[in-house]
Formats: sequence, C-alpha cells, structure tokens
Amino acid sequence: MKIVGIEELEFGAEDIATGKQFAKDFGLNQVDDSNVDANTQGATFETLDGARLVIRAMDDAELPPAFEDGSTLRRMTWGVASADDLDALREKLSDQPGYIDHGDSLECRDPNGLAVRIRPTRLRDVALEVTPINQYGDMRRVDQPSPVYEQATPVGVGHTVFFVDDLEASEHFYRELLGFSVSDRYTDRAVFLRMQARGGHHNLFLLKLPHRGAGLNHVAFTVRDIHEVIGGGLAMNRRQWSTFLGPGRHPISSAYFWYVNSPLGGAFEYYTNEDYLTEAWVPREMQHSLESFTEWAIEGGIDAETRRQKKTSA
Repeated sequence: MKIVGIEELEFGAEDIATGKQFAKDFGLNQVDDSNVDANTQGATFETLDGARLVIRAMDDAELPPAFEDGSTLRRMTWGVASADDLDALREKLSDQPGYIDHGDSLECRDPNGLAVRIRPTRLRDVALEVTPINQYGDMRRVDQPSPVYEQATPVGVGHTVFFVDDLEASEHFYRELLGFSVSDRYTDRAVFLRMQARGGHHNLFLLKLPHRGAGLNHVAFTVRDIHEVIGGGLAMNRRQWSTFLGPGRHPISSAYFWYVNSPLGGAFEYYTNEDYLTEAWVPREMQHSLESFTEWAIEGGIDAETRRQKKTSA
C-alpha cells in the first residue's frame, strides 16, 4: 500500500466570498466542479498538479462534522498509487470510526476527529523549469539572472499540520494503518511524518500543545524556489492579506517559508527547499524550541512597497 500525495482539501467557510478571493490571490486556479452546488456559492481551486481546494458553506450537508469551531478543514483526501493499494486498505480501515466504503474511495475519521478519504491518485506530473542557484564551488546558473516572481503559482499541496488531542493515537493511525514513516520528532510534543520512506521531509506534522485542542494549524503549498516564496508573500501583502510569519527558514527541514493567515482557517504556507529523505535516514529526537523551528524569520512579512519589514501599528 502506497500513499503518494495530498489530493483534496475541503473547507467549511463562514465567508465563502472572502475564502474564494483568498484562494485566487494565493495563486490557485478556479475550476468547474459539478460536485460543488453553485447555489451554495462554493468553489473549487487547483494547484498545477491537480490537487484540489474545495470551499463550501459551513452548514453544507456534503461536509462531515467539524473537529473545531469556525472556518476550518473538514475533510482531507490522500491518494494511493493504484486500485490495488486501495483494496489493501479496506480491511485495515473497516473498524475505524465513520468508516464508509464508497467503492472507488474509502473514508473514516482519524483519532483527531478529522474526516480522511483515500482514493486512487488523480494528481498530474508537472514539468517546470527551475532556475539553478549558484553556491560556492557549484556555479550552475551562467549568464542568466535569477527570476523575480510577481506572484506564486503553487505546484501542489506538500503537507498539512494539525493540533492533536492524542498524539500517540494519531501517530499510530497514520503509521500503522496508512504506512507513513517518521522523519523527526519533538519529545512528547510532535512528530513529523512522510508518506513514503523516500520523499520530502514531511507530509504531515502532528502537534500537541497544552490548552489547545484538535484543529488545523496550516496547509503548505510547494513552489519552485526561494524567489517564488518571496514573490508569493509580497503579492499577498499587496492584496492586504496578513502575514503570520515569514519569510524565514526551518532548520529541522531546511525549508524556506512564508505563512499567510487564511480566512478558511489556520494559515496557508508557501515553501521550498525541504530535505529529501530515504530509508537510510535516522529520525532525530529533539526538544521543541524556537531554535529548532526557525533558524531565522521575519515577523509580519515584508512590505511590498518599501521592500522592508512590514511595520505593525502599536
């Protein structure tokens, strides 16, 4: 059984119009979708590889129950490589809460209360030209400047991060039932998981915090390079969407990031340059700390006009 990607994220939104504008400004492409009732004013958006973001009204009967109050993620769909991989999960998931066998997909609730759906992947391969980065002793970009992006166009959904009530139970679900591998962990606090032994540093991050119940922390979208991270963040700033944190760099995964507060719940992240791991990787055990989370970061983002740190009112 082989999970290969994040296929779809379905949100229940308090303000659908604002959520749709945010998704457009973030660089996602709106598509026609017969599964979203036009009467609800919902909408569907895609990344370049075909991962979908679906926005519905919070009271839409098509959505499963929420695992936290307000606008938030209501269902997450993971793709498997083939129909045989889906068949391999039927027995494993059949005794899970909320289990439904739709024939071409399976659905249940994870221990955190989030609706999880599994189906054969519909993601597309994407071929993009990515300008090389020059480093000492490794000059790959010759007679060519680095790009400047007016906005970002996300390639795919790279990972999601959730606040969890029961870290042990949630980790067990994704590792033992869905086959995820541990990349790193914060002792008694969090675990980074990747879909396969070979892949990006994490596709799922489960975080348990004191006095914080189940819920969405953020959704992360992959982009080409650090320049697109910056271009995307500046574009969102120009359109008056507030920065949660960034730009910055995570030392635990090496990724560059920029988080923008989302009206759909949590934050949306642009990121690039994450570590690629294999079976040879040995997971690290460390204490959760500011230093392990951010090597450096700008609070509040960069102002698109001054190109300096955005000043916040006192």
